[in-house]
Amino acid sequence: MTTRIRAYFATFAVAGLGLLSTGAGAPVPYRGTTPAPAEALTPQDREMVALANDFAFRCAEALERWMAKQETSQEKLFSFLYYPIPKTDPPKFATDWDRLSDRDILPIEEAVLSKSSAISFAVLVDRNGYLPTHNQRYSQPLTGNPAIDLVNNRTKRIFNDRTGFAAATSEAPYLVQRYQRDTGESMVDLSVPVFVRGQHWGAVRIGYRPVDSR
Repeated sequence: MTTRIRAYFATFAVAGLGLLSTGAGAPVPYRGTTPAPAEALTPQDREMVALANDFAFRCAEALERWMAKQETSQEKLFSFLYYPIPKTDPPKFATDWDRLSDRDILPIEEAVLSKSSAISFAVLVDRNGYLPTHNQRYSQPLTGNPAIDLVNNRTKRIFNDRTGFAAATSEAPYLVQRYQRDTGESMVDLSVPVFVRGQHWGAVRIGYRPVDSR
């Protein structure tokens, strides 16, 4: 299992070239949104790409471990079924496996978040933009006040806005997007795809505030 996962992430070394190595001859074009050329990345961006690659590997490893232990199945992970959580606005959803994510993905996310004070969020999403487990700072108890909850409770939502959908669906080695969140904050969003048993399942996203590298 581990060898297979690492094989996928080894292809990310050619990020910025527009190619993925198949490991069996000439590289082939990747599918998905074209990433920024490697030379266009700032030192901070490069640091975040390396961090996101490790983040994606650890999340893929966790998902495969669930299946190996029969805690969930490949069918359930790839069914993309969402069960509405009552009385939530914006709508929130549960899945057949999101409690496993709360248990195992949260510690991985929090470890990434602790790497830099510039990082605002570090999350795993499926390819529809569903975010099963947000960081602790964004998973505070609901208060019933929409303005407060929009900022402090962002977990178990489907982020299918333009930025979120691009991040979730891209199979490029990495994708860097600069955007404004619905909270009004300017942010850089870096995503790396997550593959599970050879299939594109979703992505990890790291949101960070750009620093002046001059």
